[in-house]
Amino acid sequence: MRPWRFVVWFGTVSLLADFVYEGARSITGPLLASLGATATVVGVVTGAGEAAALVPRLLSGPLADRTGRFWALAIGGYVLTVASVPLLGVVGSLGAACVLVITERVGKAIRSPAKDTLLSHATAATGRGRGFAVHEALDQVGAVVGPLTVAGVLAATGGYGPALGVLAVPGVAMLGLLWWLRTRVPDPSRYESALHPAPEPTPVAPVRMPLPRAFWAYAAFTAATMTGFTTYGVLSFHLVRRHLLPASAVPVLYAGAMLAGALASLATGWLYDRIGPRTLVALPVLAAAVPPLGFSAAVTAAVAGALVWGAALGVQESTLRAVVADLVPAPRRATAYGVFAAVVGAATLAGGALTGALYAVSVPALVVTVVAVQAAALLLLVAVRPGRR
Repeated sequence: MRPWRFVVWFGTVSLLADFVYEGARSITGPLLASLGATATVVGVVTGAGEAAALVPRLLSGPLADRTGRFWALAIGGYVLTVASVPLLGVVGSLGAACVLVITERVGKAIRSPAKDTLLSHATAATGRGRGFAVHEALDQVGAVVGPLTVAGVLAATGGYGPALGVLAVPGVAMLGLLWWLRTRVPDPSRYESALHPAPEPTPVAPVRMPLPRAFWAYAAFTAATMTGFTTYGVLSFHLVRRHLLPASAVPVLYAGAMLAGALASLATGWLYDRIGPRTLVALPVLAAAVPPLGFSAAVTAAVAGALVWGAALGVQESTLRAVVADLVPAPRRATAYGVFAAVVGAATLAGGALTGALYAVSVPALVVTVVAVQAAALLLLVAVRPGRR
């Protein structure tokens, strides 16, 4: 299979996966609120969910590098996500719902370092920025269709159970496609090794090579900008609590945010292949604009804030990953993705708790704090200037 075909098929796997879990995430805030959650609880749980999707990669990344079982880890993580989402619609307690939200995210933690490494081999031939951007754009198609499907079922039935139960169908289809792709391309590393047939000699065992200094500087910038990144759970909580949108409209807005993310990922991926990491200046700028808009009392501004949030997320989930692949050599790449994700997860947990707590106290204080954090992140990016390997 040619590299671009592999990227597209892998993107289709992610499309179906996002159909499942982004459909569920689009109503996490209202679902938890219906079970009695406060804004602080929603912020902590959604932030903890993102941390659970990222911090365990400290283990799953090195495990993938040491064992070479990239496909097995990817498939196992997807299975956990597909099993968790339908159950979320039938639980009747806040505690059980919180556990399932976090469990679904753990599935992402298990699969992502292996998945990103598999994808990185093919993008060596297609162009890092463009390859990751096309994959993310397909990914975001699922993130649009899933919430729209959930919104339609929720509007028709009025219940969260049917809206989440229907997501089992694309989940099963995704597992079938993933297994087929694994049989067609059992070793994607050949895409990258074909470009560099003579391996570079190294006196150290590959899995013990230290991660490059530029990687750590880049991780510091990412931690700073994600600490000031608002979660959609808090944004949707605001929309429903202030009666700006009905609960059934929240997934529709989420779908719009995912579409904005797809467009942003394509644009920044194209730019990254041409001007490099300077493209990342867009991330703190977009993230700083979210709270002033998203937590407004005017519905138009709040909707615009959610769309800007989606654009920032698109940059985060495509171009940020492409930079890691350029900074770290292949034998340590899954480990680097695991470490990088752990940094992002810890910062996301802090950001979710921070924005949720500040929202409960003072929206102006929330806006000022996030803008200040993003300004510091922008200065850090200028100072560290992460380059390409």
